Amino acid sequence: MQAELQREVLNRIAVNYSLSKVSGEWIRGGICPSCGKKELYTHAQNPWVLRCGRESKCGDTFHVKDLFDDLFNDWSERYKATPEQPKATARAYLEYARGFKEELIGGWYTQEYYHDRELGIGSATVRFELPGGGYWERLIDQPHRFGKKKARFSYGTSHKGGWWCPPCVDLLAVDELWIVEGIFDAIALVHNGISAVSIMSCNNYPEKALAALAADCKTNGSKLPKLVWALDGDHAGQSYTRKWVDRAEQDDWRCSAAQILQGQRKHDWNDLHQLEQLTEEKIKEVRHHGDLLTAKTAGEKGLLMYTWRERQEFYFGFNSNLYWFKLDMTKYNKVLTELSESESVDVRTMSDFELREKALEQSGAVIRIANCYPQALYFQRNEITDESWYYFRIDFPHDGGSVKSTFTGGQVSAAAEFKKRLVSTGAGAYFTGSGQQLDRIMQDQLFGIKTVETIDYIGYSKEHQCYVLGDIAIKGGQLYQVNEEDFFEFGKLRLKSLLKTIPLEISLSENKYREEWLGWLWTAFGAKGVIALAFWVGSLYAEQIRAQYKSFPFLEITGEAGAGKSTLIQFLWKLFGRDYEGFDPSKSSVAGRSRAMGQVSGMPVVLIEGDRNEPDKAHAKSFDWDELKDFYGGGTLRTRGVKTAGNETYEPPFRGTIAISQNAAVSASEAILTRIVKLHFQRPVATDASRAAADNLNLMQTEDVSQFLVRALRLEDQMVATFGSRVGVYEKELRGLKEIRIERIAKNHAQMMALVDCLEHLMPITQAQRAEVELVLRGMAVARQQAVNADHPAVAEFWEVYEYLESLEEGPVVNHSADPKLIAINLNEFAKVAANNRQNIADLTLLRELLKESRSHKFIESSRAVHSVIRASARVEAFDKPKPGTIKCWIFKK
Repeated sequence: MQAELQREVLNRIAVNYSLSKVSGEWIRGGICPSCGKKELYTHAQNPWVLRCGRESKCGDTFHVKDLFDDLFNDWSERYKATPEQPKATARAYLEYARGFKEELIGGWYTQEYYHDRELGIGSATVRFELPGGGYWERLIDQPHRFGKKKARFSYGTSHKGGWWCPPCVDLLAVDELWIVEGIFDAIALVHNGISAVSIMSCNNYPEKALAALAADCKTNGSKLPKLVWALDGDHAGQSYTRKWVDRAEQDDWRCSAAQILQGQRKHDWNDLHQLEQLTEEKIKEVRHHGDLLTAKTAGEKGLLMYTWRERQEFYFGFNSNLYWFKLDMTKYNKVLTELSESESVDVRTMSDFELREKALEQSGAVIRIANCYPQALYFQRNEITDESWYYFRIDFPHDGGSVKSTFTGGQVSAAAEFKKRLVSTGAGAYFTGSGQQLDRIMQDQLFGIKTVETIDYIGYSKEHQCYVLGDIAIKGGQLYQVNEEDFFEFGKLRLKSLLKTIPLEISLSENKYREEWLGWLWTAFGAKGVIALAFWVGSLYAEQIRAQYKSFPFLEITGEAGAGKSTLIQFLWKLFGRDYEGFDPSKSSVAGRSRAMGQVSGMPVVLIEGDRNEPDKAHAKSFDWDELKDFYGGGTLRTRGVKTAGNETYEPPFRGTIAISQNAAVSASEAILTRIVKLHFQRPVATDASRAAADNLNLMQTEDVSQFLVRALRLEDQMVATFGSRVGVYEKELRGLKEIRIERIAKNHAQMMALVDCLEHLMPITQAQRAEVELVLRGMAVARQQAVNADHPAVAEFWEVYEYLESLEEGPVVNHSADPKLIAINLNEFAKVAANNRQNIADLTLLRELLKESRSHKFIESSRAVHSVIRASARVEAFDKPKPGTIKCWIFKK
């Protein structure tokens, strides 16, 4: 190991695994990441591989490249090429990242450079020339930047039907020829004395190369080598191994297979070479698994498994069916005796091993116990609700398909429950095994099974500091795609979302992204459109912002019908890969709203509904704006009990942001109004340009613009840093405005201004546009203060009618209060007097709700018996006596 790299590795293993106690040539006493015991050790001079000393109980091995991949990422920076050493970078990569010896492979490769025009980035490469022209090269400088393009073939060339053969392999002199996928796999096997060639991909059958080899062998009188198909251990590799073995045998090639049994970490031949595991014992093991893969019948596979490890009973899968093998020893001994005493020439020439194998074949019992093959993949648990499941993949033989689903602990521990769950999960899936057989199967599959953490929403997970968005996740600016087992792996962290009801269509293609939408947004909606966009983008970082500033504003979008509210909101959702607008909280229960608002994190929750203030609507009773008050700081959604014997409760926090879209303005308490940043859209005078811009936004598809979400999340650190550096400046500025007296209003609009600044990381905004946006936001802050000071229009109208009625006579007309500091009004009488004087007021049911929020005359109480100054002097004409002196009134401060 190179000296500088060795120092960094030794520092890392000392800090991360407490591995620093030097004992001769070894460093011992580290904490094993698998079992947690202090048995980890490595070589002091060449600490490439860390090993657990508990061989019988753990024995796990770890290559430092897997543990500290950042040390093996940017080779051009660490090992610069020079005119004297033009291959220095490539050589370092092959030696230190792949474990190859320069003295063996020195002339096989060149160092080149690749530049991606679409991404605008480049990398040094290790290039290998291919027979027949063309080349294959591996990108070695931070290859994650290129997505799936970590290696590439030369443009316009084809490797179909051929292979790459290491120059040191003499194909005419080998007895066995291993056929692998990758060039690095072939080189790794050559380093361990195994002749191998690379076919570059599992779906490439080397028909031309095999034909040429057969012709050369015939010409030179050489014996055809035996082919060992050693493709990767994934599903595709196994499928093509069986297919190519059958095809090669039809062409009279002798064939076998070798397969690496995959565990929690995927390994290939290069990995085993680096872990120093390509021993004679390991080669024997991978050959055995290759034989199991290519077995022709279930009986043959069962027999192979018995001879490998002599067990009386065991289960196994063949052709996506589940079988049970049980050896009848009495029958076996009887058959073995009969074969030993047989007079048949064929039998008498058999060796003891062949006699035993024949006896096993004739006495072994293989029974199918399921017409599918269920495989437990991992254990997933919701720590908060204490719910857990085993996640299974169920493979079917008839179409090669599979389904994935969860099984509870009860369903995997009882044959009857397992049978019912299986048949309801996969169409036609049936289990006929016994409880004892199921116990043996589950004991084997569930022992040491990996655990996956779960979240019950999509978006940002504060605990894991990553974004989980359907099939992709982003953590630390890097994009990850969900694996074949439906979860994400971030180093040691395994994570998945249990929520499947919100579909996201996020484009990963940079070249399909259409940037012209920003111009259309400005043309159609102006500065207010940019402010709405800033809120949407800021929602992505709401959890981070609330963690530091304890708040994130609500957004209210109001306007006349046809003003474009729906067009704007639906387009903003397209930027996030979602075809959606919002939901009406009035049409759901409290529990339903709670769940809907808990489904997303770091995304807006849009409440849509017009005319909320009509009194005859059911939502007047079912939904109250004050329900949202705690969400401003990320408060609790709803407390619900957990199904346990104790007093545990589940109190999920609100992780999203609130956006409100309706025709009428929100009428609520001051606490809600001061939390809102309001955008009001008037029906515009349409021009050809604005009409075309709105039409273009409507016609945009999610795949055209959803790459925007990936770009924004990759810039998480820069966006949060910019917000933090600007929000204080704007808050101080708004607090200095004499029109604004409420701190929360200044804080909310300052946060919006800072979020507009953040947009500059994502798109070009001119200084003129930015100045206009800031001017609009300052006006919005002042208008919000005025809105908080003002009464609802219906209440303002009520007090105007009150002033008019009181002015009709010298004495009081509708104010029954004798206290000059109070106003006492009987609403029913007020409505009658107003009607008699041809004055219109709002419906009394609505007024009874709104008057409680009266600001010009502060509400005190709604049902106080008052000694009426009006009735004290009034007479009832029919009876000539005073009316009752008291009346129940609404009381306000005058």
